[in-house]
Amino acid sequence: MQDQNHKSAPQSPSADGLAAAAAVASKKGGLPPVHLWNPPFCGDLDMRIARDGTWFYLGTPIGREALVRLFSSILKREEGKYFLVTPVEKVGILVEDAPLFAVDIEAEGQGRDQVLRFTTKTGDNAIASAAHPLRIARDGVTGEPSPYILIRGKEDAALWARIDRKSFLRMVDFGCHEPHDGDSWFGLWSSGLFFPVIRSSELA
Repeated sequence: MQDQNHKSAPQSPSADGLAAAAAVASKKGGLPPVHLWNPPFCGDLDMRIARDGTWFYLGTPIGREALVRLFSSILKREEGKYFLVTPVEKVGILVEDAPLFAVDIEAEGQGRDQVLRFTTKTGDNAIASAAHPLRIARDGVTGEPSPYILIRGKEDAALWARIDRKSFLRMVDFGCHEPHDGDSWFGLWSSGLFFPVIRSSELA
């Protein structure tokens, strides 16, 4: 007979448990308030978000879109590291580049009145603005641009989305040349702000 005073060893975090907790939290409407949750760290989970936005668990791509969306809803960033959190547990995951991945862009208006709306692979929507800035990182060797838009949070808790290639090529069609920092830059207008991409002279 099992000792009644014996306490079960704490269970290791599991993807199923996290998904169930995320589903409960999501039923309240909107994204779960992960910024208010500070549970104890429970270890790392063998989960990875690849550069192209694909989620892997135990080395296998997660094929269920609804499940990926649940996991993305409980993403949290702290001190440059990424976690999945619930009110009672926090587990570390690996992110190769950005935790979110933008797969579509729509433009409304033209010129300085233009508004750019982005949609991520996991269903987030964001309009490029002061609250959701665009940034372009350039490879130090090849000079190849990597575009991003801030989707959630800010500063150390910011969750950025990498913008996929087809959307970036469409962004170019929405761009123009403007004076910026004492030079001419090619960039994009959205929500009354100009987001510089590259110096005009570098396009010549």
